Amino acid sequence: MRQALWVSVCLTGAGLLLLVPWFTSGGSTLKARIEKTDAEWQSQLTPEQYRVARKKGTERAFTGHCWNTKQPGEYRCVCCDHLLFLADTKFDSGTGWPSFFQPASADAVATESDWSFFMSRTEAVCSQCLAHLGHVFEDGPAPTGMRYCMNGAALRFVPAAAAESPAPEAAPSP
Repeated sequence: MRQALWVSVCLTGAGLLLLVPWFTSGGSTLKARIEKTDAEWQSQLTPEQYRVARKKGTERAFTGHCWNTKQPGEYRCVCCDHLLFLADTKFDSGTGWPSFFQPASADAVATESDWSFFMSRTEAVCSQCLAHLGHVFEDGPAPTGMRYCMNGAALRFVPAAAAESPAPEAAPSP
């Protein structure tokens, strides 16, 4: 009995040692295309947006500004304005967070392993600035079977009319 316990302890310790390089590297192998200091992000974002998008927080269910939005439009990164999701891929997952079955494009959202809270999950991040968006689960609807469970605090909703209108032209200089 003692020998089996000793073997279990040794194997667990060896397994944890294998994870040391991953934890000390911050766990990420992704490289941001848009980089700012924490001070710059804090000045640009609300405290809640900063906590969720830059510090990998989670907003409370049923409290985000767009969990129940049903109008056509686009969902963009609150940090860098990168297009992440289209409204026609959003569905009601019953979780209280905005959920989508696929990103706006194949390279809009990046994923990486998330071992926080002693469980394995897939974290979704903005492919441009690496803002934490939420997590991806394999229990979504057809056609993908995926559920991108996002934090509304990490998203900026742009209604279809605003998304389609051209940017205003600059006034001519005198």
